[in-house]
Amino acid sequence: MNTNPIFYKALGAEIDVFKQADALKLPLLLKGPTGTGKSRFVEYMSHEVGKKLITISCHEETSATDLIGRFIIKGAETVWIDGPLSSAVKNGHILYLDEVAEARPDVIVVIHALTDHRRELYIDKLGESIKAHPDFLLVASFNPGYQKGFKELKPSTRQRFVALSFDYPTPKIEANILVNETGIDENTATKLVAIATKIRNLTELGLTETVSTRLLVDAAKLIHNGLPKRLAVHVAIVEPLTDELETVQALKDLCDLMI
Repeated sequence: MNTNPIFYKALGAEIDVFKQADALKLPLLLKGPTGTGKSRFVEYMSHEVGKKLITISCHEETSATDLIGRFIIKGAETVWIDGPLSSAVKNGHILYLDEVAEARPDVIVVIHALTDHRRELYIDKLGESIKAHPDFLLVASFNPGYQKGFKELKPSTRQRFVALSFDYPTPKIEANILVNETGIDENTATKLVAIATKIRNLTELGLTETVSTRLLVDAAKLIHNGLPKRLAVHVAIVEPLTDELETVQALKDLCDLMI
């Protein structure tokens, strides 16, 4: 009996790959568009392997100091406080760097020694190196080239990881995910997936992001909770995609025909 509180539908061999990477202490990189289940997968697998998960949502201001730790003044003394990376390294947790390419370059420099045979973290402010706990696992994700100007990971960094590609599920599996996640009926779930598939294929719209499974789950939750279907689709799927009024209206008209 599966006692994992997180629902995740495997699309390939990613569960086996994660378990092998964890057993061999190989850093793991998850690649794919926003909303394809990368973060959900890591949450699910942390329960599967029985380890605490520490997640860092990286952005352009995320620095090595944020991850490693800093000195703070406590009363009359200066005290060192471990950051999430130091804590994970010392205690054998899973550290998940979500959208790692968005972080500042010094973050990449810091994790290099953790992604090869050394498996150690150098803390320059303390002048010491910490050997990673045997159970420590580094997982990172990024969305490769989803828009012009997006930060890419250098090949020298990518090649330090075992990598898994994520994409949108097949329509049947995606509908099944909606049913399991929200309790919505199968017919409505199928229609929501059809809407997503249609919009994903409208490349001429030039959307920065397309319809993620996450957006479909939000729409399904609203519908299951009593919001009219078309309104739920408008607010949970169409409006988050773009602020261009003509595009919004065109997408609403399209969705109204499909649900």
